[in-house]
Amino acid sequence: MTVTGVKNFFATRIEEENMKSKKQTQLAPHKSKGRPRTFDREVALHRALGVFWRSGYEPAAMSELCAAMEINPPSLYAAFGNKAQLFMEAVQHYEDVYWNATWQRMEDTRDIREAMATFFSEAAGILTSQEVPCGCMVILAATNVSQEAKEVNDALRALRQEGRDCFLTRLKRAVVEEQLPANTDVASLASTLNTILEGMSLQARDGMSSVELKRIAATAMTLLPAKDSEGDVPQRDKSAGVKTRKKRS
Repeated sequence: MTVTGVKNFFATRIEEENMKSKKQTQLAPHKSKGRPRTFDREVALHRALGVFWRSGYEPAAMSELCAAMEINPPSLYAAFGNKAQLFMEAVQHYEDVYWNATWQRMEDTRDIREAMATFFSEAAGILTSQEVPCGCMVILAATNVSQEAKEVNDALRALRQEGRDCFLTRLKRAVVEEQLPANTDVASLASTLNTILEGMSLQARDGMSSVELKRIAATAMTLLPAKDSEGDVPQRDKSAGVKTRKKRS
């Protein structure tokens, strides 16, 4: 495929992918039954998030959740349905509060290197925030969910995949805008960046500082290939059988 063909292909794909919002993998909030609730749903979700983080999804007891959320069991079931729905709504709350703005800034920032550097720098701050336990809930939650909890596992897997897809869409756009070479392996690069983000989460959980995580983030930026120099044209040296670059006159 020619350079122009590659760019046109990516441009078409980006238009299709941009029709989808960043966070489509959401479980709709459970519709409450009976009397109107008398508690703040956002506060309750934040407290539930802390329980799930400390105990894990399956070990967390409903009595522990009710105590932390300061509601009785009937109110919890009426408001959230069951523990699986409460867990996923708490995870979605975490994504909305701590991550959505950071992902959006990566999308909105014009320069790909600035976009990625800012994203990973902000990620280091989020992962080591004192407001919530260290590490990304979407990534770390997978270690506390058995294979039998299919609904929860499937939703978490889809959320993690969305992270990779966001990297992929942004890198494709950078190719179209000629900020990355046309032959950039964007699929592998997106997977690599997503893997680094997951690794940063684990390191944060183990106590790594924000400063140390930002050093990892800076190293990750070296993976972005340099764009072709303006005016350079790749040409093939037939005698040597390798590509060389020759300046246009």
